[in-house]
Amino acid sequence: MEDSTYCTILSLYIKKGKGVKKLRKKNHNRIKIKGLVIAILVSFTFSAVVCPSACAASMWSKTYGGAAADTAAGETVQASDGGYAILGDTSSFGAGGSDFWLIKTDADGNMQWNKTYGGTGTETSGDMCLTSDGGYAMSGYTTSFGVGGQDFWLVKIDATGNMLWNQTYGGTGNEYAYHVEQTVDGGYALLGQTNSFGAGNNDFWLVKTDSSGNMQWNQTYGGTGNDVGVHVLQTGDGGYALAGSTASFGAGANDAWLIKTDAAGNMQWNKTYGGTGMEFGQCLEPTSDGGYAIACITTSFGAGSLDLWLVKIDSSGNMQWNQTYGGTGSDGPTHFIQTMDGGYAIVGYTSGDGQDAGLFKTDSAGNLQWNMTYGGTGTEISYALLETSDGGYLLTINTSSFGAGSNDIWLVKTNELGVVPEGLTIGVMLLLSTVAAIVGIRYLRKRPKWKRR
Repeated sequence: MEDSTYCTILSLYIKKGKGVKKLRKKNHNRIKIKGLVIAILVSFTFSAVVCPSACAASMWSKTYGGAAADTAAGETVQASDGGYAILGDTSSFGAGGSDFWLIKTDADGNMQWNKTYGGTGTETSGDMCLTSDGGYAMSGYTTSFGVGGQDFWLVKIDATGNMLWNQTYGGTGNEYAYHVEQTVDGGYALLGQTNSFGAGNNDFWLVKTDSSGNMQWNQTYGGTGNDVGVHVLQTGDGGYALAGSTASFGAGANDAWLIKTDAAGNMQWNKTYGGTGMEFGQCLEPTSDGGYAIACITTSFGAGSLDLWLVKIDSSGNMQWNQTYGGTGSDGPTHFIQTMDGGYAIVGYTSGDGQDAGLFKTDSAGNLQWNMTYGGTGTEISYALLETSDGGYLLTINTSSFGAGSNDIWLVKTNELGVVPEGLTIGVMLLLSTVAAIVGIRYLRKRPKWKRR
């Protein structure tokens, strides 16, 4: 039985009013009022404690995987039918040592189908986007195809996971595509790192293709150090915003780096963000005011050895505010979103004695409102986050605590406060609340024996 049904039945049972008759005696009236108060308090307590978390938004979790290691290393998107498409990597299934793995579920996380993509080598996914035809585009790297050790790999599939085409991009060295975005002309923009081209050890590499994946142009950005691009957005002027990290420029050993280009990939401006330590830009999102927010890992600021660092900037790259989140251990972001209330929700990992997936919710100024952790005795890290239409959140987590293999993909649906109550906890709360309600009702119906004076 659903938790919402329990709430409804209990409320109706309490409010049914059996045995409540017109009260004739003053003392009897007091007793009945006390009983009524108890029943009402139980009803309100149960509704306040259980119903907001159990009735307002659906909550569940599912694992996916085989006997080997299967990891949530890519993106999760909501499909047009209300279900979810989850991108990861699998060593349990497929043709090679590791393949792209796409899982399609219904709205409750039940698997509908899954497909693998790869050759006899190693394929590792980076990102996925919904495409205008209802299908998907996936990016990452491949050692099975292409000309170098590792090449960018772009795979286009239809809505049921059938491959339509694939393309590789690279030189004689190594390339890794971390992010893909469909552009307004129907083509694609891929951002990652290259050591085949550019000025340094690794450089940002932006590749623009047409709708069939044919390269139209490419640009590198970087200095003599290690510069890694992880996220690309097409901007309203037709250009691009690129985020990542740089060891070539900035104040510290490594800084977060934001680059703005025109429609042909020519740099218009760039900004670095960081202190004397190390900062790594992990994810870039546009904000409702026309600016951007970057989620970073920082060693320069915060309470621990590594902390989450959220940086809000305007449309010209000027920092407006920044906030850190974390404890005395290591905490880092992998993905974040701007939420419907104007705040932000950030996922990643948090560690002290062990490592769990973490969810941090802030207001519009980055002030922490609440945070939750998800995990078991093993290691967990969350790689993707969606805000769902019921106000809850959907996290895609890599887990070694649950599932069938050494690592599995764990999909967690929470309520609006990030809560996923255990079934036993809800059962115990329901049992105790029901018993208390019945006691209150029995007390309400009890008739005392009156002594004549």
